[in-house]
Amino acid sequence: MKSLVLITGAAGGLGKAFAAECASRGWDLFLTDTAEPPLQALADGIARLYNVGVRFETCNLTDPAARERFWETIRAESLRFHLLVNVAGLDFEGPFAEREAEELCTIVRLNVEAVVAMTRRALAFRDPARTFRIVNVSSLSAFYPMPVKAVYAASKRFLLDFSLALRRELKASDATVTALCPAGLPSNPPVIKAIEAQGVIGRLTTRNVGFVARKTIDRSLANRAVYIPGLINVVLRRLGSLVPRSFMISLLGRRWNLDGKRPKAAEG
Repeated sequence: MKSLVLITGAAGGLGKAFAAECASRGWDLFLTDTAEPPLQALADGIARLYNVGVRFETCNLTDPAARERFWETIRAESLRFHLLVNVAGLDFEGPFAEREAEELCTIVRLNVEAVVAMTRRALAFRDPARTFRIVNVSSLSAFYPMPVKAVYAASKRFLLDFSLALRRELKASDATVTALCPAGLPSNPPVIKAIEAQGVIGRLTTRNVGFVARKTIDRSLANRAVYIPGLINVVLRRLGSLVPRSFMISLLGRRWNLDGKRPKAAEG
């Protein structure tokens, strides 16, 4: 079999978009997510539409034992990869003290630990005949400490810094790393509802997942370090860098009306 593209979180909106984009370029795929039915449907649809090889394996990426079983399958079948797209990630939005401890830990396990673990293992299974490319899905929130999304934004900051540092480490080994930092992406009904709740700003900063996937792969092939989709998001990022961080945190806090709300005490 040809070398493959490995996509985590493949059954979500952005994961599906990356799968379709990579398949449209004639690349064979290996998809993973937590549930089999949506993976099976996606694999069948992609294979039929684009005439490429598509394989999949379910995996709970927050579970180290499950990740180990996943890579044992890869090793047993002697598979090789030329692109890793780390899409899998999640957020439980709300004031820190009101979130369950397990929810907060799950964000860190999936957004940070799983990306590190999957990247390290994928490097060991790279196709030696091709440039190995890594795309990590960070966020525009990586540039700002965000009240009500404190752990999520911090996890995305980690991914940005991790990507930039790893990019430098791998420079001499024919491997590239690109950090995708989007704002709103209409990838599922709860996210779409949250974007709509933001009004004009939400609509202006949102980009279609297909557009983002296509442009991200283009940037990865061009060896770009960071990609922020949408001119307005680039402008917001640059404007944000010109003001004190304390002001940005206060501004973001007012967006959630935190001045008039005291978080509940955490339990457990």
